[in-house]
Amino acid sequence: MVTVIKNELKRAKKEKPEVLDNQVAVVRARRTKRWDVTERDWSRYQRQKSEKARKALLSKYIPLVRNVATRMAMGFPRSVELSDLVSTGVIGLIEAFSNFDPDRGVKFETYAVPRIRGAILDELRALDWVPRSTRAKSREIERAYMVLENDLGRPPEKTELARHLKLSLEELHDAIDDVSGTGMLSLDEVIYREDDNRQVPRIETVIDRETLSVLGEIEKKELKSYLGVALDRLTKQEKLVIALYYYEELTLKEIGEVMSISESRVSQIHTRAVVKLRGMVRERFALTG
Repeated sequence: MVTVIKNELKRAKKEKPEVLDNQVAVVRARRTKRWDVTERDWSRYQRQKSEKARKALLSKYIPLVRNVATRMAMGFPRSVELSDLVSTGVIGLIEAFSNFDPDRGVKFETYAVPRIRGAILDELRALDWVPRSTRAKSREIERAYMVLENDLGRPPEKTELARHLKLSLEELHDAIDDVSGTGMLSLDEVIYREDDNRQVPRIETVIDRETLSVLGEIEKKELKSYLGVALDRLTKQEKLVIALYYYEELTLKEIGEVMSISESRVSQIHTRAVVKLRGMVRERFALTG
């Protein structure tokens, strides 16, 4: 799938040798200018050290916080509000500003971004009702499961998993019980069934997870493989929008500037491409069961 996107970018760049690279560079440069601060601004602040100068300088970096928060929000559940991430990120920005030393020759953006991200992650961890030890245990079990599955070519038995983790079977059961309580899902949420592609409440799809399903693993691999084929069936314009949005990480407005079309047109192309992909995937797996 990533290969298809990379190939589409290469194709677009071959058709327009330096135009696409130049347009992307211009857009990225314009993006950074939204929070670009000159040495003169920093010199003025260092001379005055006033609250007014401090606020003026910090305000220029607010778009940087929003950019970081927006990118992070893509990987969080919908329940996490972007405005909350931005507010927390501003706290990280203020702390970074207080500790920043411009004489070290490092740009403030370079110094601030990890601290903005850190502040957001720290706040999310503080709000997490699950203990860190349980989260760490969950990751350890997941890694062990994946390693054994790759080595054995099938999902591992619990005895094999316990041996790999150097735990007794009883200790493994206790660990799994702790980890199983960390995820929360709505049983009333409407989802698609795997067997007939119908929309049903999640509660109707609850099955016995103790039963090993080789078929499920095969279908998952087939889905990943088919996504690459489905992407290749999009139009050139659709593939370019998908590539610029998900691979180059440009916004819809920036993509419009690169492609010389309106933001609303980019949104239409993006929506159409996603709908096509979903349709192809659903049709494919409805036919194969």
